[in-house]
Amino acid sequence: MTQGTFDPLLVSDARDLGFDPDRLVRLEASLAADIEKGTCNGIALVVGRAGKTALVSIQGYADRAEGRELGADDVLVTFSSGKQFTGVTVLNYIERGLLQLHRPVAEVIPEFGVNGKAKINLAHLLTHTSGIPPFAPTEDPAGDYDLEKYVAAICQTAPETLPGQAVKYSITTAHSVMAEMVRRVDGGNRPFRQIVEEEVFLPLGMKDTALGKPDRLADRVCPVVVTDHSPGLLDPAMLEGTAQGLTPESEMPAGGYVTTISDFARFAEMLRNGGSLDGVRILSPGMISMATTNQTGDMPNDIWNYCVETRNWPVFPANLGLGFFLRGEGTFPTPFGSLASPRTFGGIGAGSTCFHIDPERDMFVAFLSTGLLEESRSTERHQRVADMVHAALVD
Repeated sequence: MTQGTFDPLLVSDARDLGFDPDRLVRLEASLAADIEKGTCNGIALVVGRAGKTALVSIQGYADRAEGRELGADDVLVTFSSGKQFTGVTVLNYIERGLLQLHRPVAEVIPEFGVNGKAKINLAHLLTHTSGIPPFAPTEDPAGDYDLEKYVAAICQTAPETLPGQAVKYSITTAHSVMAEMVRRVDGGNRPFRQIVEEEVFLPLGMKDTALGKPDRLADRVCPVVVTDHSPGLLDPAMLEGTAQGLTPESEMPAGGYVTTISDFARFAEMLRNGGSLDGVRILSPGMISMATTNQTGDMPNDIWNYCVETRNWPVFPANLGLGFFLRGEGTFPTPFGSLASPRTFGGIGAGSTCFHIDPERDMFVAFLSTGLLEESRSTERHQRVADMVHAALVD
């Protein structure tokens, strides 16, 4: 395990970490071309290996309209990459003995067990196999970001598939329910945003990461702008409204987090390092090993159904662990790259964010961007970036 203090922005000699510097330059040039073409506005990238940083690349704009350049201190909305912040908190509470994977949700949230949901358990939520709808039935899918109100709405829904029988990607609902489970077994006195801050972010030194948009970070949050309006999965207007709707009290545990590239990389490094960072342990190596094992078999992820016709994508396995996406095996679109080892794991967020850890190569990639792409095209960009990183690893 890595010892000492990890500074994601302190770059070591790439050669010493097994990378070809010229190939990393080629990667940076590819990202610069994306910004020049206007497919995105700004990109922040950190590549780490064996506890050190091989590349930091921060290019483009925090706010292109204002001409403000993107910097290391800028704060970006995570979108669904924040699901892994919530998932790690859940796994941490399992390790504390407060939650169990097989435990029905209704044992913790009794009002959840109506309308055919009594047999849904925590593992179903973590693997997107619970069958509950992707959004709660409210006029505004994000509501006012009040966790308890949103979970109350979810409790009145009926599942759309039987638990464990299909991967029905939960855009906002499953992680809201899991956050409420954590809040209740924690004693019900701390809001979830405080729990994740005190139990995950502060111990990891992620001082510029939060659920919601606290006043201390508000002036540094980059505006959410969609640069690619191709027809796709999510409504651009909804995405652009996300950052504006966040407040210090907001709790949308599926994607309403904000972070910096340094904090994002610290989170990835903790996972690469077997669950600990700078002497602080969040998860055990055994938990990470189990959570990054395929739990969904050959079932496809319904989130990509629209791409089968619109993009001529193949149907491929969801490759989901307990709260993490996995690379798996085969040839298909993957944000973690075709060259990554099968046990590579991580998270992705709407049109913009991605992190992944390749345990076989002992490395991670953390990526944030301003200017959102359509979801399938964002996945293809992440795949290109990951492949170029792996192609630069020559030792």
